[in-house]
Amino acid sequence: MTKESVVGTESALLASGSCHFSDAGCGFPAPGLNEFDFKPIFSIGSVDFTKPMLLSIIVALLVVAFFWAAFAKPKLLPGKLQLVGEIGYDFVKRSIVLETIGKKGEKYVPMLVSMFFFVWVMNIMSIIPFAQFPVTARIAYPAGLALVVWLTYMGLTFKKHGFVGGMKNLCWPSGIPGWVMFILVPIEFFSNIFVRPFTLAVRAFANMFAGHLLIVMFSIASWYLLSPSLGALYGSASFVVAVGLTAFELLVQFLQAYIFVMLASSYIAGALEEAH
Repeated sequence: MTKESVVGTESALLASGSCHFSDAGCGFPAPGLNEFDFKPIFSIGSVDFTKPMLLSIIVALLVVAFFWAAFAKPKLLPGKLQLVGEIGYDFVKRSIVLETIGKKGEKYVPMLVSMFFFVWVMNIMSIIPFAQFPVTARIAYPAGLALVVWLTYMGLTFKKHGFVGGMKNLCWPSGIPGWVMFILVPIEFFSNIFVRPFTLAVRAFANMFAGHLLIVMFSIASWYLLSPSLGALYGSASFVVAVGLTAFELLVQFLQAYIFVMLASSYIAGALEEAH
């Protein structure tokens, strides 16, 4: 069999969806960055509208529609939908915002509740049939949300303290001996202004990116290893791992939304305090 025919055979097997490790010339189709690259659904000029963009719009509409339906006509004795909405709202308000910011955080609850559910549902898209992709695995989406948090953080800092006081709040830690300030001030400046938004975005992105890639890899391996021989055992084991990873990913999806909003709350709290 020539090299060209082997490649042709492998391509045909992959195209037909019947590629197994026992088939001659059929290598494991390892997933890679191609799993995060989507053909445009349509294009407007040089702007391509892709699947992650569509999913982000759907998620935003779902979150808005849910809370609109839950609280459009609130009742003293809440119905099931209102009760679920109240539980979700109170969870973010009491367990994250008020615990982190205190009473001063009341006015920021709507923004942080919206952010929590937006991030969470974008993460959940990875296990929804036909969607099967966590939107936050594309760095642009967590980066955009991190930018909103950073602008809020910077705006509150300088609004409350003025320019000089704001710079002191960002760069001058309290209770530190003056002789080490020449080291700490540049570190604090760089950390608060550049590192915080970067790590906030990368944390959400990296976890969803890695989780999605692992699930895809073991899902493909389950099919690839499936055969009448011993491969059936390996394929079954790979399938069990894929199911376990999916269950674990459900927890990670929630935790990433929780951590994202908790950090956002801590930044707002730091902006409202005289010293950090």
